[in-house]
Amino acid sequence: MPGRFEGLNDLEWKLFEDIFPTKNPRGKGMPHTPFRYVLNSLIYILISGCRWCDLPKGKIWASKSSAHRWLKKWKEDGTFEHLQARILAIADSKGLINWNYGAIDGSFSPWKGRG
Repeated sequence: MPGRFEGLNDLEWKLFEDIFPTKNPRGKGMPHTPFRYVLNSLIYILISGCRWCDLPKGKIWASKSSAHRWLKKWKEDGTFEHLQARILAIADSKGLINWNYGAIDGSFSPWKGRG
């Protein structure tokens, strides 16, 4: 996905759609935001590093509250880890990951210095 992320195309969505339920998980009432739009929003945040309030608005995006709510739910029920595992498996099968190297960001380390 070089350049600006403009949402999952149909082929990309096919890689993930079987992870999500086909029925409305909330039952009756207002229909929920389609999972494709939620995933678009979460991927946009991960790629761009933008704040929740800076999510694009439009037909293919979830609202910030909806995207955040689903992210929280998916973290709790294991869906997010399933998505992550699928993405890593696809990248690994295409040779896009070199497992011999890694990176650590120490900017959040609680260590106070040399002393």
